Amino acid sequence: MTETRATPSRSVTKAVVPAAGLGTRFLPATKAMPKEMLPIVDKPAIQYVVEEAASAGLGDVLIITGRNKDNLLNHFDSVPELEYSLERKGDEGKLDKVRESSEVAEVHFLRQGQPLGLGHAVGRARCHVGDESFAVLLGDDLIDPRDPLLDRMIAEHDSRGATVIALMEVPRESVHLYGCASVEATDDPDVVRITGLVEKPSAEEAPSNLAIIGRYVLRPEIFDVIDELPPGRGGEIQLTDALNYLAEGKGDGPVYGVIFRGRRYDTGDRADWIKANVLLGVDHEELGDEITDWVIEFADRLRAQRSES
Repeated sequence: MTETRATPSRSVTKAVVPAAGLGTRFLPATKAMPKEMLPIVDKPAIQYVVEEAASAGLGDVLIITGRNKDNLLNHFDSVPELEYSLERKGDEGKLDKVRESSEVAEVHFLRQGQPLGLGHAVGRARCHVGDESFAVLLGDDLIDPRDPLLDRMIAEHDSRGATVIALMEVPRESVHLYGCASVEATDDPDVVRITGLVEKPSAEEAPSNLAIIGRYVLRPEIFDVIDELPPGRGGEIQLTDALNYLAEGKGDGPVYGVIFRGRRYDTGDRADWIKANVLLGVDHEELGDEITDWVIEFADRLRAQRSES
């Protein structure tokens, strides 16, 4: 079970996980199964995200869902019949794994209703979050638990009274895949003041190579901004547009970025999803040695095939 740290002095205690997307990049696998339930080694991707929130002391997690996402609810619920069967068999190891997902955090669910964009999904959390600051974790971005990010973001939020966005340096040719930040340096090389945000710019138009990755610590003022926001790219309510409004100094607090230099896995891309399974698989406590040996053998075989062709 993931340990949740008690942090009574911190202002952030709740996390929001948008999970209402259709997962079209993974069709046909996601025709009947939410993309968030696709496994990374032996756990669905969304469980890693909820565990990350809980490990940062955010034991209250709201998952924003869409239609045909009942599997998400079932995964974080208890399964008495299965637990009883495992208890009778004396299989404590599997019993612990089954219970992990239902005990990791206090998980709540709310439907987005209409697929009107990430900003709209975050706005739906207002009834649960209220007038508190909160974290947003996107399920397509997995942060390696050995490289904690949320703790640092929450600390910056608390010390600066700011909205905080996770940023990552990416090659210029990849900037068009992300939201991108224009920034000013601070006295900390891993923290920047954000002065503007652009959604998926071209390499020529990008103000920097600092891309937004799927972690945010937001002040409650974001809800009023989202409510007044016109549709943006793709006719959707874009969270980046709301954050850009605040970054331009039109809100009550500044916007800062924490530059993440650790291990991140993009599970929204098919190739990167496969890579995440391999990278986390080689470090798995039960499977790691077997997978590592196979990867080495397979790499040798591929090199031999390439040299012959």
